[in-house]
Amino acid sequence: MQDEDIDFSDIPEVTEEQVRQAVLRVGGKPVERGQRPVDLLLDAFIVEYFEGKAGEHGYQALINQVLAEYIHNRDIENQLS
Repeated sequence: MQDEDIDFSDIPEVTEEQVRQAVLRVGGKPVERGQRPVDLLLDAFIVEYFEGKAGEHGYQALINQVLAEYIHNRDIENQLS
């Protein structure tokens, strides 16, 4: 069966309220939402690279975004293999 052949008409949409109440888990353990401050030593060229790419948005937010995308993509790769 192909994805386009799947009938989703009887599946209700997930509401924003349901998403807000959802429990995020990593490795089966609940994880708090939000951000947590950390001390992290990075190579100078990494910081300079992200500072150059981030512009006025802030390099720390960009590093966070890149790491989150990496984790998300890794999980997908692991599920497919």
